[in-house]
Amino acid sequence: MVDVLEAGGWGLLAGSALLLGAVLGYTLRIPHQVVASVMAFGAGVLLSAVSFELALEAYDRSGMPPLVLGTVAGAAAYTAGNVLLARRGARHRKRSGQVRGRSQPSEGQQAGSGLALALGALLDGVPESAVIGLGTAEGGAVSAVTVAAVFISNVPEGLSSSAGMRGAGRGKGYVFGLWGSIAAASMVAAAVGSAVAGALPASAVAAVTAVAAGAILTMVADTMIPEAFEEAHQAVGLIVVAGFLVSFALSRA
Repeated sequence: MVDVLEAGGWGLLAGSALLLGAVLGYTLRIPHQVVASVMAFGAGVLLSAVSFELALEAYDRSGMPPLVLGTVAGAAAYTAGNVLLARRGARHRKRSGQVRGRSQPSEGQQAGSGLALALGALLDGVPESAVIGLGTAEGGAVSAVTVAAVFISNVPEGLSSSAGMRGAGRGKGYVFGLWGSIAAASMVAAAVGSAVAGALPASAVAAVTAVAAGAILTMVADTMIPEAFEEAHQAVGLIVVAGFLVSFALSRA
């Protein structure tokens, strides 16, 4: 039980970065190139974390078949959820709204888009937080690297998305309430991940970790990279690499 509560606390810490980013994105007028740069850094961080923390851990625990099956399953599940929510107004949920034709709709423009945005934020946040708890499998401790990677990547996610919500006319109560709720959901997801890790054999934990890795990798490709690269400066690729290397350095420290 102590491990579960500890994992939940770390999940809440990582999820709180979404609220921090939301405050910055909603209250400040941040240039699009800065938003894109921060998002690119976060994308690089997550790409590294998936490679050297999640995929490698799943492979070491149970070999290639569970890794492949789990990763594909996670990618497929995320894609299905993302497609469904995109049709209801959440396609551009991580966009800051500064690119014409790539902004979030208001409730008047598309009824139900507010709920879709909330569910989209939940879809994006749960896999990231669950892996924090999964690291406790077989008596292990919560991975500080995973917590750091999720925290770092959550700041630009909350920042860009809340800027887009402000542009769509959504108020502070909706924006901050949404990200506060997702932070709480992150705590629950991490606690559940820890409970699962303690109840399942190593091969099953590896498969679940791979599912989360596939979902996160697909999320990066579908929602973070488009915002990072669209109408951004030419150094964005270098910023992605910088984020990748920072996360890699943390994993090797």
